[in-house]
Amino acid sequence: MPDVSPTKWHLAHTTWFFETFILKKFSPGYRSEIPQYAYLFNSYYNAAGDMHRRDLRGLISRPTVGEAQRYRASIDSHIDNLLSGADERLLDEIEPIVVLGIHHEQQHQELLVTDIKHVFAQNPLYPVFRGEARHSVRAEERTATECHPYHFIEFDEEIVEIGYDGRGFAYDNEGPRHRALVPAFRLATRPVTNGEYMAFIEDNGYARPEFWLSLGWMTVNDQRWQAPLYWTKHEGAWWNFTLSGFRPVDESEPVTHLSYFEADAYANWAGARLPTEFEWERAALHCPIEGNFVDDEKFHPRSLATSEKDGRLHQMFGDVWEWTRSAYSPYPGYRAAPGALGEYNGKFMCNQYVLRGGSCATSRSHIRRTYRNFFQPEKRWQFTGIRLARDPQ
Repeated sequence: MPDVSPTKWHLAHTTWFFETFILKKFSPGYRSEIPQYAYLFNSYYNAAGDMHRRDLRGLISRPTVGEAQRYRASIDSHIDNLLSGADERLLDEIEPIVVLGIHHEQQHQELLVTDIKHVFAQNPLYPVFRGEARHSVRAEERTATECHPYHFIEFDEEIVEIGYDGRGFAYDNEGPRHRALVPAFRLATRPVTNGEYMAFIEDNGYARPEFWLSLGWMTVNDQRWQAPLYWTKHEGAWWNFTLSGFRPVDESEPVTHLSYFEADAYANWAGARLPTEFEWERAALHCPIEGNFVDDEKFHPRSLATSEKDGRLHQMFGDVWEWTRSAYSPYPGYRAAPGALGEYNGKFMCNQYVLRGGSCATSRSHIRRTYRNFFQPEKRWQFTGIRLARDPQ
């Protein structure tokens, strides 16, 4: 699958980032030990030079994992020497690029998890990455989750401040901060579960064109989708592949590995819609950034262990990235930075949709209320899910 890269490529690419944008620019006399790495491990920065084709990365057997690790150790050493001997002026110039590189690496750590899962899922032996990932839920909590469906919390119309507020790190696509009128809306208290999505499948949701966007309907038929990615019908029951192995689908867990097309079709079937990214950010304003992240090493969405009768939004962060109906486009006044680093986000603002909230593969320290993830509407290999919204009654 063209979107999936080998583990060693991620290691080498994040190393290439520091070499290209820091050492080659700020370290006088620096020379690459293996110049060809600049071609192999450039991802999409056209201004940084030519690059190897993404869909062919899995065919490259060299450098080995060990050689990629040595490459990383060498670049780490050079970076350490550069920072140790730099004066304050130079450090001020280097620091924002180092910080960007660290956040860039966190993105690739998330991709490592999802890419490993996709590769393992192609193996009929269903290899296990890390033991049993399911958390234990007390019987009374599980019953409460199953007995109490989600409900909708109402939000009044309001003019809100959207985007990065200047505190801490943010990507350029999170700004400029601006005011937006968010009409009244209602947002579901939690993401859609596997059991709820099963009802859509059993109602022939994948065979009813009235629920689907035209391009989504073409994709469903071309790809022969009948269920979320990694789901398989086994002896009359749905099973799914997880990083803890092949197991029956837990109906109480948030449904994941869905495309935008599937999320939108489900929302139409349920008599609802997907939220806009502005509605999501407004709703998340007072939600604590806590949840099931990669730091917990569960590597899978978890069931909600509460009866949900507390009038709060749940699982806004972690577990699954939540599709919004907002196209990924620039905020008012946005301008991409000059040079190759300006290609980081701005060049992708076309034919993609925004997702919010992070997932079970995201680092806890990486996510923010203003964070804008984005993917093409047919992509399913990330931990992507659904939270429903509705207009006021």
